[in-house]
Amino acid sequence: MLFANAITKLCFFFIHFETLVIVLIHNNENKIMKTMARIDKNENAEKKLLEIPLGNSVEEINLRKKIILDFYQEWKQQNPTQRKYNVSLKEYVNIRNVSITETCYHASKTYLSTLAVLQLDAVLMMAKKIKMTNAKPDDKNQKPFNKMILMECDLPGIGKVKLTVGVKRRSFEKVQYCITAIESQ
Repeated sequence: MLFANAITKLCFFFIHFETLVIVLIHNNENKIMKTMARIDKNENAEKKLLEIPLGNSVEEINLRKKIILDFYQEWKQQNPTQRKYNVSLKEYVNIRNVSITETCYHASKTYLSTLAVLQLDAVLMMAKKIKMTNAKPDDKNQKPFNKMILMECDLPGIGKVKLTVGVKRRSFEKVQYCITAIESQ
């Protein structure tokens, strides 16, 4: 059994397009972890288990960074165009290196933000525009962008998620800049 010698509790599940996601909370070797099982409707798809740490230690944040990096790498292989159509913007939102860099840094800080990144397709397609601001001129990662679009969407089991999209200066291409869960107060 996967969780022998562990206290396990079913936390929640939700359906995201063609994938059923089940999240378990368990205490394994005195570390509280959440395991996420992704089960695709496609019979031939692999069943994947991810253990996502809940804590805030450097080791746990680094584990979440690796999970996010691995997820983006797999996503890019499955999506060779590296973009998804956003209903609110009525345009494609592209994934670039800055997307991965910024999201890894910010989303790895909390469990919910990491979980939100793993729902990338839903966030990119369903986020609604909240406001547009100027890019920060002193931020080296925002230099290629003229404007930043702040967007939000609700994800079951996660809550509100913030998507920041950069608008490139010359081409006006929309690029996913960062994804984070908005912690409830």
